Amino acid sequence: MITFFIGFAMLILGGAVYGKVCEKVFCPDDRKTPAVRLNDGMDYVPMKKWKNSLIQLLNIAGTGPILGPIQGILFGPIAFITIPIGCVIGGAFHDYMCGMISVRNDGAQMPGLVRKYLGKYAYPIYNVFVCLLMLLVGTVFIYTPGDLFITQILNTDNGVTSPIVWIVYGAIFVYYIIATLFPIDKIIGKVYPIFGILLLLSAIGVFIGLLVKGYPLDELWTAGAGVHPQGLNFMPVFFVTVACGIVSGFHSTQSTLISRTISSEKEGRMTFYNMMIAEGVIAMIWAAAAMGVMKLGLASADTSATDVVGIIAKDLLGSVGGIIAVIGIIVLPITSGDTALRSLRLIISDAMKIDQTKKSKRLAVSLVIFAVVAAVLVFAKINEGGFNILWRYFAWANQTIAVFAFAMISIYMMRQKKPFIMALVPGMFYMFVITSFILNAAIGFNLPWVISYSVAGVLTVAYAAVLIWYGRKTSRAALAGNGSQS
Repeated sequence: MITFFIGFAMLILGGAVYGKVCEKVFCPDDRKTPAVRLNDGMDYVPMKKWKNSLIQLLNIAGTGPILGPIQGILFGPIAFITIPIGCVIGGAFHDYMCGMISVRNDGAQMPGLVRKYLGKYAYPIYNVFVCLLMLLVGTVFIYTPGDLFITQILNTDNGVTSPIVWIVYGAIFVYYIIATLFPIDKIIGKVYPIFGILLLLSAIGVFIGLLVKGYPLDELWTAGAGVHPQGLNFMPVFFVTVACGIVSGFHSTQSTLISRTISSEKEGRMTFYNMMIAEGVIAMIWAAAAMGVMKLGLASADTSATDVVGIIAKDLLGSVGGIIAVIGIIVLPITSGDTALRSLRLIISDAMKIDQTKKSKRLAVSLVIFAVVAAVLVFAKINEGGFNILWRYFAWANQTIAVFAFAMISIYMMRQKKPFIMALVPGMFYMFVITSFILNAAIGFNLPWVISYSVAGVLTVAYAAVLIWYGRKTSRAALAGNGSQS
């Protein structure tokens, strides 16, 4: 377990140090936040710091930090090092800066920030992309928690012909509608603390079980690095597979959502940065547990990630504790899906200038969204392989959104004369990840790795060059009188 504990220490200590660095660079102050200045009783609502932090954690922690690491650990103990490094300097920084830049821009959502800092040409591309991503998040986070509940709690068949499947899906669907329509502090603010307790209990229980049972874990210096049983390339497949827990573009949309409910800028580090570190902790725990059950022969590389969840929970926590742990895992995607669809409502409304303080207009936008979600959900369930196709595109799209976010952060930091290299480097890294992946993948261009890596390298250099050029250009324009948000 030495490699695991080294990585764990890197995550906690690195997060504490780099979190302070990020806060110092951004310089939060005592100005009134959008939640206070623009309080509308619906989306701009001041809430307590502990509640905002729990909501943010549950918003960003879908099935990703569990199912992703379970699949990612097949690359070996290198995951115990790459997860904390990526989380500290990539994911937590990404979440913090997106949330705080939104606070400085009246709680603007990501499309608005992209339009302001990346320009009118990037805006429509991003807007379509992020709306599709939110739609997919809402859909898959009905599918996955529903199936987990049916198979792990009810212990019954989750086939398309089972009426129980559609009853469970329907119950989650109804909750999403309620959470999307009602004021954020009336539904999400009330039930999330309960969900948060379940989430923390499941993670703590699995961690203690790891130590008590002494699960055997490989060490980096004996098992090697990046060797996958199916021969998959560590770069870029690992970083697409383990999105939540390292870097996830979806998180940017959730940080900007919570930017409308924090009462002080100085709450940002706890709410945005530290909650991503907490998600990294969850990812590390489940990655270790997955490696342990595989080393013990309780699961194999061919065992589905959802089945591994049940095996881990029952082996480490027993029947009762296992059920609690599985419920905590079911909570994760539900508490991401509801806010994803809420974000989608806000994004569409902001783009089309639809007043969301009026119930009739909120309902009209929501009905359109949920009609599409229902259609996609039915397609995914009744078509063999339909959901897998959607999930692959979702995973790649998620990281693509992160590249846009890092680009936006880079331009903001350049305008503010801040060390933009903090955003440029992780942005370049993920530009290489998403381009090399889609160029090689069967769902993409299916090109050989040599060509994929070469083209991705060129595109990554171009990404950096264009950003630096555009940043300098717009910074000069801002100084000349066009204005910049401080």
